[in-house]
Amino acid sequence: MKVFFPGTSRLVAIEALFYSYYPRLCDFSLRLIRDPDTAEDIVQDVFATICESPEKLPNESSKIKSFLYTCVKNACFNRLRHQTIVDRYKESYLPHPDTDSDIIDHIIHAEILGELYGAINALPKGCAAVFRKGYLEGLDNAEIAKQLNISIHTVKSQKQRGLSLLRKKLNPEVYGLILFIIGNQ
Repeated sequence: MKVFFPGTSRLVAIEALFYSYYPRLCDFSLRLIRDPDTAEDIVQDVFATICESPEKLPNESSKIKSFLYTCVKNACFNRLRHQTIVDRYKESYLPHPDTDSDIIDHIIHAEILGELYGAINALPKGCAAVFRKGYLEGLDNAEIAKQLNISIHTVKSQKQRGLSLLRKKLNPEVYGLILFIIGNQ
């Protein structure tokens, strides 16, 4: 299956990939780098490189996800190696990169988060806003109510509605993992 369709430019396709994969690649990068700003910079740099050399992007959609994760992983390791050299001069310690099993765990976590973001984006607009603020941003019900100019009761009911809709949309294993992840953030 080709990703690039006749009549669409590679940059339009890359933009679609960016919006689809950016959150999960940032999460993956963050788990390797442990610095949110640097993690986002790395993912943005990877997409900038792809935009500069779009011919490097595989044409087969089945290979794109692996390609993107590999690019981000390599960019993270390059950044860590560079930082290690800098830190030697500063006489500080930088932990070693994660093991392969840790990388697999990070990819799984990022994929689950990607599923969560996709499911949240499919929720009704108001419900999605309350869900994001409550479960992803960690705001309490009073803060959400104040920001969205709605009652606390509406916040509570929208959270319950969001969980109910997610339960229906996601398979039970993914839903259980998502509940675990949002409960531990």
